[in-house]
Amino acid sequence: MTTQLNNPGVWPCLQYTDAEAARVFLTEVFGFTETLTVRSEDGTKILHAELRWPEGGGVMYGDAQPDNHPEYPQPTGIQWLCVVTADPDAVHRRAVEAGAKIVAEPYDADYGARNVCIADPGGHVWTFGTYAGS
Repeated sequence: MTTQLNNPGVWPCLQYTDAEAARVFLTEVFGFTETLTVRSEDGTKILHAELRWPEGGGVMYGDAQPDNHPEYPQPTGIQWLCVVTADPDAVHRRAVEAGAKIVAEPYDADYGARNVCIADPGGHVWTFGTYAGS
């Protein structure tokens, strides 16, 4: 039996050098829904934001804040993320229309999933696919 959680217990947290560009891309191209955005007092930085995937799950993100934890600096780096969707080809079409970098064109994996891999403006690679895990 598969259970879909509306409030996932694991939230990928991404850092960007330009979180505003990421917000626009993730919502307008990928189709995430913006649920919370906390900006700096001057409005120039996204300190914390949350997006929900319409088919379940979510992600947190924001502008890199190297001074936030000086004892453990967190550099921005490339992450690979998997998002379950019934229609990866639709995500691919939107990404192509937006001029996004396609890392892997839609393909059928040996384990039965349909996948596509797309890079966001921060370089993070998102695999949108039909495989929901075992």
